[in-house]
Amino acid sequence: MSPHLVAILVLAGIFLVGTLRSINLGALALVASFLVGTWVFGKSAANVLSGFPASLFVILVGVTYLFAIAKNNGTVDWLVQWSVRAVRGHVAAIPWVMFVLSGALVALGALSPAAVAIIAPIGMALGAQYGINPMLMGLMVVQGSSAGNFSPLGVLGVITNGIVGKSHLPGSPAVLFLSNVVFNLLLAIGVYFAFGGRKLIRQGRRAVENAEPTDTTPSGGVALQTATVTETETETETVKLNRERTITVLGLTALVVGSLVFDLDIGLLSLSVAVVVTLLAPAGAKGALSHVSWNVVLLICGIVTYVGLLESVGTVRYLGDGIASISAPALAALVICFVGAIVSAFASTTGILGALIPLAVPLLASGQVGAIGLVAALSISASVVDSSPFSTNGALVVANSPEDQQAVVYKRLTLWGLGLVLVAPIVTWTLLVLTGWW
Repeated sequence: MSPHLVAILVLAGIFLVGTLRSINLGALALVASFLVGTWVFGKSAANVLSGFPASLFVILVGVTYLFAIAKNNGTVDWLVQWSVRAVRGHVAAIPWVMFVLSGALVALGALSPAAVAIIAPIGMALGAQYGINPMLMGLMVVQGSSAGNFSPLGVLGVITNGIVGKSHLPGSPAVLFLSNVVFNLLLAIGVYFAFGGRKLIRQGRRAVENAEPTDTTPSGGVALQTATVTETETETETVKLNRERTITVLGLTALVVGSLVFDLDIGLLSLSVAVVVTLLAPAGAKGALSHVSWNVVLLICGIVTYVGLLESVGTVRYLGDGIASISAPALAALVICFVGAIVSAFASTTGILGALIPLAVPLLASGQVGAIGLVAALSISASVVDSSPFSTNGALVVANSPEDQQAVVYKRLTLWGLGLVLVAPIVTWTLLVLTGWW
């Protein structure tokens, strides 16, 4: 049996064992990386560990640590109340605000994980306070970032259009961008109504009055005041800024500016901000490190390490060569879209597009498949699955979910990601390739 087939079967076995037994999939995947890498492919342990996603590890730890501090000292509660006031109490609009914000940030040039790392923790906190399904809030943030992916100003848009140009293929940045926006917008509408949007609309408006709270706590802690709420009898605690929260807000502002304007690494920057906030306001940071989702970090990093091993030993190239041998061009195009979706659900979208678009050049050169349509279909198929919990964006959603709901969110995101892997290639291939419009 081919070593590549062995590696693929082991990956399937990891998910099977992890589903049937109560064991962390990441731990299984790390052990499998060691065994398959050394015994099947003859790699050294150092080479196997070279695929460990250090950047993703730091992002998950840094972002969840920083927002655990912000939760501890009340900054997240203050941001939640400010956000609800900003939408004039229309809680049903909050998921759409998250969608538009994350999409706009990515479309203007932010990396998708950076936008999700900034927006998701706030969105998930809003969801927890106002009874919004965490799947709804998380998916709206992720699909919003996906909607902005292929803007001519966005990172993925620039990279994909550049690869198309270097490969001497006909391209259309407008078709690529707009088809991706429409696909993700329709997906977001489905998400909204599937995960509780109709219930939020029926709840109506919750108006929090802008009354000035008084600080009666000795340490400048949370000040309480009853706020008026429309169509609900719940009393709301009004949180005001104090020294600790002001420091944290300044730190979060530095995170936004540093990552989006100066393109600094979001993981290292969030960890740096967390350390600075801890030094300046240590009381609010006590116990925050224990709220980092270490089980999620192990799970995600372990799976990504194994997939990284498959990329390094040529299993992805092996799949690409198999596609090239398919005699029917339209069927080959569909298989390329499926490979892009499957691999991207566990690995870098940018890397997958960079590998698969050139692999499709011989197919496109035949003229039997439209280059513009296939590039758009492949790009959407490979990027829309970033909501998978094994992708950075999906992992951030799981890590920032309420602790008692993380297991449920992880399972549902896994099913959601699997559904997109199966559906997105077929839909995009049918509309953009099979019709022959482009």
